[in-house]
Amino acid sequence: MSERDIERNRLTARMGRYARVGANVGGVAARIATAQFRGRAEGRDQRAADLRAALGGLKGPIMKVAQLLATIPDALPPEYAAELSQLQSDAPPMGYGFVRRRMAAELGPDWLEKFGSFEKEPAAAASLGQVHRATTVDGQALAVKLQYPDMASAVEADLGQLRLLFDLRGRFDKSIDTSQIVQEIGARIREELDYRREAKHAALYARILADTPEVRVPGVHRALSTGRLLTLDWLEGRKLLEFKEASLEIRNRLAVAMFKAWWRPFSTHGVIHGDPHLGNYAAYLEDGEPQGINLLDYGCIRVFPASFVGGVVDLYEGLRDGDDARVVHAYETWGFKGLKRELIDVLNIWARFIYGPLLDDRVRTIADGVSPGEYGRKQAFQVAQELKKKGPITVPREFVFMDRAAIGLGGVFLHLAAELNFSQLFRDAMAGFSVEGVAARQRAALEAVGLGGDDPSPSRP
Repeated sequence: MSERDIERNRLTARMGRYARVGANVGGVAARIATAQFRGRAEGRDQRAADLRAALGGLKGPIMKVAQLLATIPDALPPEYAAELSQLQSDAPPMGYGFVRRRMAAELGPDWLEKFGSFEKEPAAAASLGQVHRATTVDGQALAVKLQYPDMASAVEADLGQLRLLFDLRGRFDKSIDTSQIVQEIGARIREELDYRREAKHAALYARILADTPEVRVPGVHRALSTGRLLTLDWLEGRKLLEFKEASLEIRNRLAVAMFKAWWRPFSTHGVIHGDPHLGNYAAYLEDGEPQGINLLDYGCIRVFPASFVGGVVDLYEGLRDGDDARVVHAYETWGFKGLKRELIDVLNIWARFIYGPLLDDRVRTIADGVSPGEYGRKQAFQVAQELKKKGPITVPREFVFMDRAAIGLGGVFLHLAAELNFSQLFRDAMAGFSVEGVAARQRAALEAVGLGGDDPSPSRP
């Protein structure tokens, strides 16, 4: 097939996707716009449910976009965020006939001979691809992730509709400029289509966490991987939620492993795992008892400038010491611009909530007596109300996944009801921190795994 034919097929697929997304979302958007024009707040719950139903029938990248929006505080009104958070990436799997053709396209007509075994039915199916169990020719267990067809076209079509979802928020109020959020989500979703990049991310985490036995990272099988096919070690494990009723010792052990899996890469190399979905983690067992976690997915990895990590330390110490100048410097380092005193006070409401467990030097749960269903709601409501009066404010793009990942990590601690000294864990993670040290380690690690040309800056497309 010629390049022109390939591009024509992509254009056709993209236009078809635009039509389906536009038809499903557009009708709901029209009803929302009409209600807003008439000043009708009643019925918002039903319109939010209608939006979830419209998106739920589409599958593919729009599902991931919607799930991202649901976990970014104040990106959408709470009724819409609550509905979108219920979406599941349960795309129907590709049939084996199609899998066979795609595998041949990726690895050649003799692809099956390169495996010892390959299960026809997928072990898991998600928004962008599906995973098959397999083995190497010498019997090593593998996880083979194959991307769904036409995902590049689908992503561009769905991202083109993303502004429509944000326009919904703009019709309620203009307290938050979401333009940077749109850019950041677009950049991360596009990166997830590149499985060669994800392979490098997995290698990066293996390097960073090599001395952290509580966290297992799968090895990459590059000879069995391409841009749309990723083959990793299969790591046996069980879902974290299976241990909600386990002993406190086990729950704490899993929570500490999660803390280290998230904070060690960030504090030492300025890297975070930006997708806090519980399906991306599993508990690994030895002698029948959980010892730590498997970190399974590396599509959504965010690399930050070392100065951004410095801002995290500045904000922590500024809040701890009552040093307003250091707090403001932290916000400015993160990319907030034109901050007035009243806006700084609003940001501090959310900062004190996020940093609260890290500033409280004692053993406690994350929620500390607040019911999981109410955790963070009071602060989010306060921030929303204050921004309506004192905004607008532009959310910097680098802040988006940092905040989202922190909320997701807190959610895991909530599910496990862990009782830990989070302040001590944080101080241990940040011991010996320096911006220069993070920059040097980051540069060396990225170069070692083939990501050395990346520029971890806010302007990176």
